[in-house]
Amino acid sequence: MPAAVLKKQFASFLPLDWQDRPAPELARTGLPEVDATTGGLPRGCLTEIFGPASSGRTSLLCAILREAAARAEECALVDAEDAFDPVRASQAGVRLDRLLWVRCDHNAEHALKAADLLLQGGGFGLVAMDLGDTPAARRISLASWFRLRRAVEHTPTVLLMLARQSNAKTCASLMLECARREAEWCGKPSGRLLRGIRVEIARRKPGRAGAMNVRFPLR
Repeated sequence: MPAAVLKKQFASFLPLDWQDRPAPELARTGLPEVDATTGGLPRGCLTEIFGPASSGRTSLLCAILREAAARAEECALVDAEDAFDPVRASQAGVRLDRLLWVRCDHNAEHALKAADLLLQGGGFGLVAMDLGDTPAARRISLASWFRLRRAVEHTPTVLLMLARQSNAKTCASLMLECARREAEWCGKPSGRLLRGIRVEIARRKPGRAGAMNVRFPLR
């Protein structure tokens, strides 16, 4: 019997999770290049942003937080490595009065628990978990990522995970890889000042991979 016929017969008594779900609502990142390629960040899903140090991960996060605040949404940042700089973030346009900052003192397990609690509590348009460069991120079990994915399902929350490399794998609905391309300088060679950086943000999932170049000015 064809698979489509079997699915139709069983759909009446199988859990609703088996049935096709509508496409998730997308939230803008505030970066036209990224939004044109991805359509935005899916709500009720896990989005993974990864790349080496100085690849633009934090700049991308700040742009997303700034855009969420412009929509009058409350945001939460779970900071596993205590690396968040509120002064720099404020200069980049992040509304600190709309941001809950959870510091986890270099403990990835505490970061996971904090993110889970925030999702269960609700009320946030965006929950971001920044694992930074901690090696412990690679030891997080796939079951833990599935638990977070389940926690954010059927909610209007955008769940972000940032790290040096991809960890969530199949649990992520959208995967963006950051890579630094070049620095922009101004002034004479003897006293040049860094004006900004250009990074490449590549969509690794879903569907066919696509890449875009984004400029982040230093404020």
